Amino acid sequence: MTGVRVAGVGLTPFGRHEGREGRDLFAEAALSALADAGVESGDVEHLNYGNFMGALAERQGHQAPLMVEAAGLRCPGTRYEEACASAGVAVREAVRAIRSGEADMLLAGGMERMTNLSTAEVTESLAVAADELFEVRAGVTFPGAYALMARAYFDRYGGDREDLAHVASKNHSNALNNEYAQYQREVTVEEVLDAPTVASPLGLFDACPITDGASALVLVSDEYAAEHDLDAPVSVAGTGQGGDRAALQDRADMALTPAATDAADEAYADAGITADDVEVAEVHDCFTIAEVAALESLGFYEPGEGIGAARRGETTRDGDLPVNLSGGLKAKGHPVGATGGSQLAEMTRILRGDHPNSDAVPDATVGLTHNAGGTVASAVVHVLEVAE
Repeated sequence: MTGVRVAGVGLTPFGRHEGREGRDLFAEAALSALADAGVESGDVEHLNYGNFMGALAERQGHQAPLMVEAAGLRCPGTRYEEACASAGVAVREAVRAIRSGEADMLLAGGMERMTNLSTAEVTESLAVAADELFEVRAGVTFPGAYALMARAYFDRYGGDREDLAHVASKNHSNALNNEYAQYQREVTVEEVLDAPTVASPLGLFDACPITDGASALVLVSDEYAAEHDLDAPVSVAGTGQGGDRAALQDRADMALTPAATDAADEAYADAGITADDVEVAEVHDCFTIAEVAALESLGFYEPGEGIGAARRGETTRDGDLPVNLSGGLKAKGHPVGATGGSQLAEMTRILRGDHPNSDAVPDATVGLTHNAGGTVASAVVHVLEVAE
């Protein structure tokens, strides 16, 4: 089985792109990734493209062929939809295609355009990723669902809003120097605690923003990288996917996210590592409580111990396990169909040494990305390594 290298990555700045169409955003990311890889677009054999709410936000379904054309490719394209994990799944399927020998080069990533809708319209559009029959009709939104998860966690393990505020403040601090981040400004713990409540116990700064943006990666086989003398030091060493019941009330414990555990276990086994080998991580912090759940589900902490990780300085840039050096979804932004690809692009830059925060982990060789859909009914984990 061949290995898979990340030959190039491309991102748009995350934030508001008023007046731009989704295809324009994806073209920018795709062309940037091809230029970063130094490869010919004619060698791309397939586009794996993640998008969640394009049919609602842009009234545009069947987006993959449009994105192929926008990126100047001449190949088939497939759209992957797994809510906020859409691009993570698109990348995973590209990795599997290259490993199988089916292809030597694929372009994978995603795009989402959201700021052209009002906050109420975005909230309603995102809610279709929940269970329409048993959650949405009862009034559940994702801020409300994650608030329920936070309450369940506090009830079972303890912790409080100040613990979560340290997560938000940490990730805003990490985003300060990231040129792609939506919010490049400090937010103090006190500001988080004083912000308006969105869904108790979560406040405004516990939630990720509404974001436009796109991501793209050029993935190639080891053989293609060698034959074309590509400078591609980062490989995708492990990939895994997990699933859970879609509706919160159907789960055994709302404080846990076993889909992420299953995805991580598969990715660790695939890479031949354990959680102890991971030196830096990008996790799906759509809400601050989601980062806590991810830390525990991925095996970095036992249940009940992850809540104080940021407060104790263990996951800050100078901690033992820096988490979300990009700023995470919380401060870098969360264009939902692009986020999984963005996490891998940021981790590649961190491990290559050309990310503004690479100096926090100058000797790191193993990084992890964790991308979740809905209330973690879907989860995709990738292990990236600096190839020897």
